[in-house]
Amino acid sequence: MRHLMLLRHAKTERDSPSGQDRDRRLNGVGQADAPAVGRYMDGQALIPDFVLVSPAVRARETWDLLAPTLSALPPHEIVKDLYGADIAQLLQIVRSAPLVNQAGARLMIVAHNPGLHEFALALTKDGDSSACAALADNLPTCGLATIDFKIADWPELSFRTGRLERLITPAMLRQASEGR
Repeated sequence: MRHLMLLRHAKTERDSPSGQDRDRRLNGVGQADAPAVGRYMDGQALIPDFVLVSPAVRARETWDLLAPTLSALPPHEIVKDLYGADIAQLLQIVRSAPLVNQAGARLMIVAHNPGLHEFALALTKDGDSSACAALADNLPTCGLATIDFKIADWPELSFRTGRLERLITPAMLRQASEGR
């Protein structure tokens, strides 16, 4: 069994000081949302074994704010090909992930839409009905989709074989904390 966790970077500023998209930083909302999602992950024992992070500033900042909230800090790697990756590229990145032969391995990717959202949709065959309905609409900033696969190792990953176990967003976490 393999567990893939897809995390879209947190909310960002509209423009970067350099004018480059890669350099956009998190805004105040994003700086609050990333650790909130991390605390949720830790409380639900959703600790990845390894994390692949896009080199964009906003993805690295999301990981840097989320990571300290986890009770066990997993190793991570900056993967330049995650920036702007489409679903075929994302599939290849996951298939070559360094978790070979680790039982129950959890891999997390911190990256961007539209690729991450399209990848989640392409991987998912079935799952939690409310999570599937929410994911069909969007993978919002700092949204976390967890997808389980009945495979022995990442090179076996293919489209339409995953079960969407949950989709968590900062808005959902705020609603839950307000008792809605």
